[in-house]
Amino acid sequence: MILDRNLKWEVIVHYTWKSMLYYLLLSVAVFLLHDYFEVLQLHLPFSTLTALSTALAIFLGFKNSNAYERWWEARQIWGQLVNSSRSWARQVITMIIPTDPQDAELVKKLQYRMVYRHLAFVHGLRVFLRKPKPYNSTRQEEIFEETNEYTDTVAFLSPEEYEAFWHKNNPPNYLLNVQGDDLKEAFQRGWLSDYRFVQLEQTLVEFNNIQGRSERIKNTPFPRQYSFFSRVFVFIHASLLPFVFVEEIGWASIPVSVIISFVFLCLDLVGERMEDPFENRLEDVPLTQLSLSIETNLKEHWGDKNFPQPKDLKQGIML
Repeated sequence: MILDRNLKWEVIVHYTWKSMLYYLLLSVAVFLLHDYFEVLQLHLPFSTLTALSTALAIFLGFKNSNAYERWWEARQIWGQLVNSSRSWARQVITMIIPTDPQDAELVKKLQYRMVYRHLAFVHGLRVFLRKPKPYNSTRQEEIFEETNEYTDTVAFLSPEEYEAFWHKNNPPNYLLNVQGDDLKEAFQRGWLSDYRFVQLEQTLVEFNNIQGRSERIKNTPFPRQYSFFSRVFVFIHASLLPFVFVEEIGWASIPVSVIISFVFLCLDLVGERMEDPFENRLEDVPLTQLSLSIETNLKEHWGDKNFPQPKDLKQGIML
């Protein structure tokens, strides 16, 4: 997620230079053909572009609005994960109570496993969501990578659990199932009443819902007709601009055409870069930072002072 108010021009140029080069060369070519070679039929009336510009602006506004809704829903989902994770740690610590003082140590170990296994779930879900899917597997413009796969979860799982977790098709869901097994054990041993068991189970269901909502956004691409036709319409609009202005303002049509084309190009790119919020790009939801925040909160609740080090901002970007 970008935090700086001002975007760096090198980033903007990185994503726009190819299109901007086309706009510039086309504008120069049209000007030369019109003024030096007197190909007068190159001129188009201004009214030709007015209707297209209006329709394109409405289309891009609609696309960007829906892309932002996807991004904001993803952020809300992970905000809910932060809140529910805090509730989970509190419930595990306060609701699982030994009926026999001799079971106190066993209960403590169970609570530890359930709290720290949840940290493995959070980090595992982050990596699981950032793995490429078939519809976006190329990811040629990706800036940051999840290079260590699920190694962030090693410290929170037993060797046996980690080995099983690593080989599952859906590792985060596996951890929720194991949490359910521990809840069942606590209930059978009498450490949980019926009511407290239901409360903890509801929190587990909430984690299932959070994962499912995240997977829905991840696995369902933004309607490709919006992305495709927005690029096509921006290209057509930019290609017509020099033909409209060359008759009216001469050589000034070159910078004017390039600037107007740049505006519409940026509007299109804003929506395109926001529509998939779990791709680990600079505009995406900062899953790493949220995961570390959850880890810090739960460790503090448990009494563990070994907090994770916050990630440094990279060029004003929160991962």
